[in-house]
Amino acid sequence: MSLAAPVRPVLPLWAAGPVAATGGLVLTLAFPALSWWPMAFVGVTLALIALIGRRFWSSALVGFAFGAAFFFVNLLFTARYLGPVPWIALSMLESVLTAAGATLIALAYRWLPRVVAGPWARLVALPALVAGLWTLQEQVVGSWPYGGFPWGRIGVSQVAGPFADLASWVGMSGLTFLVVLFCAAAIEYVRWGRLRRPPTAAPAVVTLLILVLVPQFPTTDAGTLRVGAVQGNGPAGYFDQRAAGDVTRAQLEATAPLFGEDMDVLLWPEGGVDSDPTQVESTAELLDALSDRVAAPLIVAAVTQRGDEYFNSSLLWEAGSGAVQTYDKRHPVPFGEYVPDRAFFEPFAPDLIGLIQREYTPGTAAPIFDLDGIGVGLAICFDVIYDDVVWDGARDGAEIYMFQTNNADFRGTDENLQQLAFARMRAIETGRSVVNLSTVGTSQVIAADGSTIDGLPADVAGHLITDVPLHTGLTPAVVAGEAVKAIIGWGSLTALGVLGLILSARSRSAREKKAPAHDGAGALER
Repeated sequence: MSLAAPVRPVLPLWAAGPVAATGGLVLTLAFPALSWWPMAFVGVTLALIALIGRRFWSSALVGFAFGAAFFFVNLLFTARYLGPVPWIALSMLESVLTAAGATLIALAYRWLPRVVAGPWARLVALPALVAGLWTLQEQVVGSWPYGGFPWGRIGVSQVAGPFADLASWVGMSGLTFLVVLFCAAAIEYVRWGRLRRPPTAAPAVVTLLILVLVPQFPTTDAGTLRVGAVQGNGPAGYFDQRAAGDVTRAQLEATAPLFGEDMDVLLWPEGGVDSDPTQVESTAELLDALSDRVAAPLIVAAVTQRGDEYFNSSLLWEAGSGAVQTYDKRHPVPFGEYVPDRAFFEPFAPDLIGLIQREYTPGTAAPIFDLDGIGVGLAICFDVIYDDVVWDGARDGAEIYMFQTNNADFRGTDENLQQLAFARMRAIETGRSVVNLSTVGTSQVIAADGSTIDGLPADVAGHLITDVPLHTGLTPAVVAGEAVKAIIGWGSLTALGVLGLILSARSRSAREKKAPAHDGAGALER
């Protein structure tokens, strides 16, 4: 069987790089603070157009241009206090991983049309493969190295738009897949040159209808929980000038207006307690007195020590009993809360590495508290960007989520709003209300549909007292989330591998047919 001609690039390389970089910059507009969600479609489309027909190294260059333009802007907050080194290092790593993913997408554009003929292969199979490989690249960035950093996912960019409800069915990875699928299908509709034949628009139109028409999966109302939440706005940053106990005092001052209020639980943010109440008697006594004063248990966060290990912990605290339940952060931040391979990295930035003295140990406990029979799902700071923490909480019986965070090291940046977007998407994805509480803001109570019930702006001290809806029942995203990710990501990689094998076999067969036949007798005579 003869091979189809290779796919030609849509753009010359000198144009493809700038177009891809423009796509990366446009994509940043889809994320907070601007949250112009349609820009995700524009950015993805520009990136794909720049990759069509590219060979390996040129596709890597184009992918790197796209990744660098996106990540160097999206992750700018990492340079707020620690300077350019962490920002450049993280952005470069993400850009390199994006470049690697771009080479796979370019191979899909080159291989599939040569192996599978016909319009529907181009209009359906090719966009699906491209979308799957894009989603796989997101998964790799979000899991490797050192646990990955799943920040800047296409799915979360849609939290402010009309397509966010679909995350309750397919999760954020599934939403990424559908956004890229629509872009890729629309591109192929135009490239196929059948603009006057409506049926050829069906793949793009059907994908768009799915995005628009599928409602949020319903969960079951289960009453309310009256939650007091306090944003102390204390000096909680790495480089804030403070004396011992200043952050706890700021939290106490902001809590005082809640004394006498009726509540089921009082929530404090990550970093709201300066010392380890499981080790320091005076801190334990302070929390006991606070729990007595508000006549409710506390959910507080502190650095705790057990033996030689340190943990970033959330504690369910009851007066007279202390920490009756503990959850330790599952995903400590590499180069923020611990230094992987310290001996290797320290020579490159000894001053920065030297700032991180404690080595936080990842937790293993289920991310949930049992609060008088009500399941409270938990995530500490960047835990919220990892699917496993949030999904496990729902599977273990969470009826509400309480996310504790400390954004003090990113004051004056959009980091708090980007993290808040993840919290909103988690509410939609799981069908659960979320209390997202920061030491310094932005703090919000978010309904299960992603809308804001109550909130506090950044950089002010304040409190909330809110009747937060409870929900039971699991969304398809929670039930089948890992399977959806595996089918999309690894399924697309397997499909690409099969295409490569078929193409290699056909190429070998074609070479053998072209080889001259050898006549044994003639050879002997010669």
